[in-house]
Amino acid sequence: MAVNLAESWARQIRWCADNGAPFTARVLEAAWADRERDGALAQLLPAWHGDTGADAVPLRVAGALHALALSGRDVELAALYPPRQEPGDLAAAVASAMVDHGDVVAEYLAVAPQTNEIGRSAVLLPGFAAVALATGLPLSTFEIGASAGLNQLWHHYRYALGDAAWGDAGSGVLIRCEWRGAAPPLPERIDVASHAACDVSPIELQHEGAALRLMSYVWADQRERLDRLRAAITLAQRLQVHVEAADALTWTQDVLATQRTGCATVIYHSVMWQYMPEPTRNGLRGLIEATGSHATRQAPLAWLAFEPPDNDARMLLTLTLWPGGERRVLAEAHPHGQWVRWLG
Repeated sequence: MAVNLAESWARQIRWCADNGAPFTARVLEAAWADRERDGALAQLLPAWHGDTGADAVPLRVAGALHALALSGRDVELAALYPPRQEPGDLAAAVASAMVDHGDVVAEYLAVAPQTNEIGRSAVLLPGFAAVALATGLPLSTFEIGASAGLNQLWHHYRYALGDAAWGDAGSGVLIRCEWRGAAPPLPERIDVASHAACDVSPIELQHEGAALRLMSYVWADQRERLDRLRAAITLAQRLQVHVEAADALTWTQDVLATQRTGCATVIYHSVMWQYMPEPTRNGLRGLIEATGSHATRQAPLAWLAFEPPDNDARMLLTLTLWPGGERRVLAEAHPHGQWVRWLG
């Protein structure tokens, strides 16, 4: 059910406050207070014609203000944001920023927030490992709904999974994850023969301003997460990671039209399934299952998904591997990969 703007704003403030982002909660409180007193935000956002919750309207404003601070375009605001957080009147700075940079706020309001949370690679990693161990083959991985494609580079990152470590010790990207339950089986090395990705509206990190926009949607309080994202963006730019602009169903049809002997084909995605139209979801499910029915031990197919199941608030990592086609629930995890409870 759609919620009104005031309710969605209050929910987002509570969510930030309860999830390690009290500063971002204060920013949103200041922005809403400005709108209530008929300030700049009231002119920029007189109403919202749509579902304010699903459209993440508060996060659009939070992203715009964070971008102004990150870029230093608004000096007063930047001084109050982490990590500096100099003494000052945050509410006044937020109100002033929306007056002075209304064009930036309007631009952010016009576009849905888009993130690329690489913490989810810590959740996906043991899934890739399960495919590699079960098949004994290199992996050809294909990500749908990839955003900027940063999770394509999961095999280039270093992981601290509780007491266990995996990956390139020299990587500039370290992903720390609280691990609950038994340690997952992780081979010393996972060979990746190839990787590719698609998104209906990909973020091209080579384009000016793309990296800033991606970072702006990370809550300003979460410095480790922001620094990790910045390092991953630098790596992706150096490796010239590409995400193809394409409809997920059409792209996956093309991918699965070729049977790859001598490697395991892995279709994977994280926290994007619910945002696709139902006909696309049904089409993808049918396509993957039909292709899996023709898989062989020399050319296996895996479907790895980190998504919330229907009518369930939990986030689950599931793996279906053909031949066989048994669906396994491997783990339950935090949406950003802050913790993983291994079930596999």
